[in-house]
Amino acid sequence: MRRHTITALCLSALAVPALAGCSTVSSTSPRKASSATAQAHRAAKGAAVSALLSSAELSKRLLDESDLGEGYTRKPQQPQRHDDVTVSGCPALDKLGGDVAVGGSLDFPRKAKASFAYEGGSNSEVAEELYSGTEDNLSKGVGQIFEAMTSCPTYQVLVGATPITVTTRKLPAPRLGDERWSQLLTFTAGGRASVVKQTAVRTGTVVVAVSGSAALVDAHLAKAVDKAHGAP
Repeated sequence: MRRHTITALCLSALAVPALAGCSTVSSTSPRKASSATAQAHRAAKGAAVSALLSSAELSKRLLDESDLGEGYTRKPQQPQRHDDVTVSGCPALDKLGGDVAVGGSLDFPRKAKASFAYEGGSNSEVAEELYSGTEDNLSKGVGQIFEAMTSCPTYQVLVGATPITVTTRKLPAPRLGDERWSQLLTFTAGGRASVVKQTAVRTGTVVVAVSGSAALVDAHLAKAVDKAHGAP
């Protein structure tokens, strides 16, 4: 068991959203969920990204309120927190370092992110992150994190003085892009449980990662992939 001083991200697409005082995510369904089938069809027609995109270019391809529909408000970026993190009960995470448990291992310099609150339910949020890098680096980096996080059905994370029990379950991902990963995570702390779905899709040199309640992730993933690849 190791201790790591790292950055704990709230609602990062590959982060633990319930850690260190982040908002609990509910499973409220959006009132105007997009048709996943129609979105997937458009995403499949989008041109695959072959060139590396800068952070500024990625920022322009993030979802915004007009893409999500009525009831969404973009949240301001929160200052990063620095906490001591201890992971126990999961050799794969311990081997890679505690930063994996809170999303700190996606160290790609070209990235952009946004998170949104949905007024349809208490603490309903959805977050998106975009990364650009070589195909091999993206595939290895994202795949390694998802594999590590789902290798242990249950493990414990101590963030500062807050103990959290994490349970994970690998999920089938929609057939988008060249590679895709998906998981369902439940975080329990102080008698409260938070359930978060996280899905990432790689097409060429861009990874789209969306996290939040399962209903919101399912509603907006294909649109996020579509927009990230510049499809109309």
